[in-house]
Amino acid sequence: MKELYGAKDISRAVEALADGIIRSDTTLPLAIVGIHTGGVPLARRLLARVRATHPDAFFGEVDVMLYRDDAGLPLRGPGSMGTDINFDVADMRIVLVDDVLYTGRTVRAAIDQLMDLGRPAKIELAALIDRGHRQLPIQADYVGFTVATQPSDHIRVELQEISGRDAVILTPARERVKK
Repeated sequence: MKELYGAKDISRAVEALADGIIRSDTTLPLAIVGIHTGGVPLARRLLARVRATHPDAFFGEVDVMLYRDDAGLPLRGPGSMGTDINFDVADMRIVLVDDVLYTGRTVRAAIDQLMDLGRPAKIELAALIDRGHRQLPIQADYVGFTVATQPSDHIRVELQEISGRDAVILTPARERVKK
């Protein structure tokens, strides 16, 4: 197990992500939407920075459990966080936020859910970590860190709001097997 990034690194990455979002298309109404679980606190952090120049930016949360194509289908159960989008997504610029971009399946599920709610003008993606190994043709518009991994490695993002500290931890596959 190895800590790749600490609190200062993550803070700088969030600032850079926010700057990228701010510099991009400013003609559309903006919504920052976090994907449960890790994307939600990151989205809140981004929103706090983005609201300096976009004071009317909206905030939302999506829980993709019911939209996943690679998991069982419990209708609502433990771990289900719920979706909270209290604005009309039609004609909006939506920035989806997730902690780790890996296969692309979580992002696809989030996009499917947003499209069920309306037709955004534009959907962008911000990811703190891009670890590669896509199974779908999805890429982030804004990336904090790109981390080279093996498909069987594990990346864990710890966030102050969830675990009490900010860190990005890599556990190589060979260490995971020992347990």
